[in-house]
Amino acid sequence: MATGKLSDVAIRNAKPGPKVAKLSDGGGLQLWLSPTGGKHWNFAYRFAGKQKKLSIGEYGRPPAGISLEAARKHRDEAAARLREGIDPATHKRQVRAAGETKRANSFGIVAGKYLDKIGKERRAEITVAKTRWLLNDLAADLADTPVADIKPADVLRVLRPVEARGNLETARRLRSAIGRVLRFAVANAWAERDATADLRGALTSPVVKNRAAITDAVKFGELLRKIYAWEQGSPLTVAALKLMALTALRPGEVRGAAWGEIDLEKKVWRVPLERMKMRRLHETPLSTQAIAVLRELRGLTYADDDSLVFPVQLLKGARRSDKRPLSENTTNKALRRLGFGSESMTSHGFRAAFATLANESGGWSADAIERQLAHVEANSVRRAYSRGAHWNERVKMMQWWADYLDTLRQGGRVVPLKAASA
Repeated sequence: MATGKLSDVAIRNAKPGPKVAKLSDGGGLQLWLSPTGGKHWNFAYRFAGKQKKLSIGEYGRPPAGISLEAARKHRDEAAARLREGIDPATHKRQVRAAGETKRANSFGIVAGKYLDKIGKERRAEITVAKTRWLLNDLAADLADTPVADIKPADVLRVLRPVEARGNLETARRLRSAIGRVLRFAVANAWAERDATADLRGALTSPVVKNRAAITDAVKFGELLRKIYAWEQGSPLTVAALKLMALTALRPGEVRGAAWGEIDLEKKVWRVPLERMKMRRLHETPLSTQAIAVLRELRGLTYADDDSLVFPVQLLKGARRSDKRPLSENTTNKALRRLGFGSESMTSHGFRAAFATLANESGGWSADAIERQLAHVEANSVRRAYSRGAHWNERVKMMQWWADYLDTLRQGGRVVPLKAASA
């Protein structure tokens, strides 16, 4: 770097005049001295036949100001770009814009945009809520980091504490959620790659545990007897357990039900896609026993179409319904009070009981059972066929299932009879 003509002593002693004075250090570097005493570095150059100027900054001690030595480095860098055919002023604007884009696309901001996106896609409310918790709470340390700068080590620093607490499945889901945000950023040109791709195998894999379920007919009958005889239990909780058994719907689909989804006259329950795990409308036939439970509930709750079937609080006669549904913890705790530990039965276990006993009956097609469980066929043509082809069979099957549960509950014959073919 050239020594130049200026010195710090000369700069400090320079006095302002009536007009802007330009003190040259050589090579295009100039210190502009304003009438008010301000001292500002500029780099004068020609590009594409035009005289131009690059603003470097105010003279002074770092970090607030730019020293003579630092100004000379800026000049030399700008001169090097000129030799490469790059306009230094344009380059500076591009660097500034890139920095602003990075700051505008921090992980927290992009995660918010991703959450808005999946909300508009009508994902299940519970899915959006869980993803929001993962991204906003557990990944909070990434919030201010530009997505373009996130490295695998940054993600790992967020995952390790969760893993260290023994929450292995949560850590796995957190990595997946962060990865979805980063891939969303890549798709929008805010980042170049998904840093979580390099972390496959980095976390301890959780041991997969099937949800506990009673699938033995005799023991399932004992469970049903305790549910139907539980006088100390909340009527809403008891009804929720009964309907989980009678419909084989997922616990969240039962607990979050609104009265507008249920047509007692047509004997059908239409669970809207936003509440379904696979985001597809699911229609389930209602047995005579299920309708009886629902009619009793309708007499207890605020029963307009938007009201919950299972609100946290009963508000019969109120102007509006409680908008909070029973929690899964409520129904699981009820099972514990009835004497069934977490290792033997959960709210999800009613689905496994239906799947096992209905298949063992030998009277229903596997497709009808799978359709009742809302397990989605991967083939779109077969899925469309399955939806319509098995409705009549499912109507008969669910009435058979309700009748069979009555038999089990009453201590009658527990070996499923061969159900009549649909």
